[in-house]
Amino acid sequence: MQTVTLKPSKEKSLLRRHPWIYANAIDRVDGKPAPGATVIVRAHDGRFLARGAYSPQSQIRVRVWSFDENEPIDHAFFKRRVQRAVAHRTTMVSGTGAVRLVFGEADGLPGLIVDYYVADTAEAGATPRGQLVCQFMAAGVEAWKDAIVAALTGATGCPNVYERSDVSIRDKEGLEQTTGVLAGDAPPATLISNENGVRYHVDVPNGHKTGFYVDQRDNRALVAQYAAERDVLNCFCYTGGFSLAALKGGAKRVVSIDSSGDALALAQQNVVANGFDAERATWLDADAFKTLRRLVDEGERFDLIVLDPPKFAPTRDSVDRAARAYKDINLSGFKLLRPGGLLFTYSCSGAIDMDLFQKIVAGAAADAKVDARILKRLGAGVDHPLLAAFPEGEYLKGLLLQIV
Repeated sequence: MQTVTLKPSKEKSLLRRHPWIYANAIDRVDGKPAPGATVIVRAHDGRFLARGAYSPQSQIRVRVWSFDENEPIDHAFFKRRVQRAVAHRTTMVSGTGAVRLVFGEADGLPGLIVDYYVADTAEAGATPRGQLVCQFMAAGVEAWKDAIVAALTGATGCPNVYERSDVSIRDKEGLEQTTGVLAGDAPPATLISNENGVRYHVDVPNGHKTGFYVDQRDNRALVAQYAAERDVLNCFCYTGGFSLAALKGGAKRVVSIDSSGDALALAQQNVVANGFDAERATWLDADAFKTLRRLVDEGERFDLIVLDPPKFAPTRDSVDRAARAYKDINLSGFKLLRPGGLLFTYSCSGAIDMDLFQKIVAGAAADAKVDARILKRLGAGVDHPLLAAFPEGEYLKGLLLQIV
């Protein structure tokens, strides 16, 4: 077995069971492991620490498969890990046709994302038994792709697996971006999934991420809970996830902003699919930053605002610029809220932690000259578990605030 030996004292994070080993922590590599090859990781004194997947082009040089010296990395390993992930979701998640089935490091499969869409089979063209959508984002899971696909179809009974590995992180792994059918049938142009009584069109081949923001399911339900008889503004609305939740919850009016005409067209199809009153929904194909400022200048006011922007800080180098962008939209959000109004604000930038995000939002409230109290800290659902030793896994963070 090829071996990676760490520099003195660099084993501390692994002893805390952190699953990443950076290139600058490595003293030497015995052998010439290929991308994705399994290596043994040892402390400088020779102690066994872990088995992991080697990635020669990534700064995250090794991603840990197992801390158990007696656990081999083989087809049976991936079958066990996938079965465990599926069992967790089966017992913890209900009321939805879309679930994060595998969440990378938290499920012991670093670099792998799998979402499962259970199609509404009453719809013409619905994919039988749903669709598994995978993102292979590291050399290790790429090397074991066939074993993982077999484990997924076996554990779920779903024969249809589609790959959406068109993500920039693969560039850092030395992997080409790719999409396509891995097993069974291709997804339909739009798959219809049901979440908490709301039907959503999901564009698996071309939509964001795996086609839908599965991670915001619980937060959409919370918006529905508070939306009754309120004027709602949803910024960066994509295909209308929060907008539909607000309409389901009885919102009086929902204004939604996105810069993608295609996404807005799908959002309007979602309104029709749910039988909602289209006159209660306004869709603006526009830049959210500029539109927020314009609404402030025009004296518009809302009772509930959702700010769910794309990732402003893809790397640590972009944190300062991202902080300014987050402050900009939250400042406008506070100015647009009526007294007692609610702000649901989010960041999906892994480089910005909750403490920094809260400081940014607090600064925006101060500049808007309003008092804002935090009612709830928000994140992804239970199908996005977090390893206690791996804070980097908490990419989605949010705040529910009220103007007082």
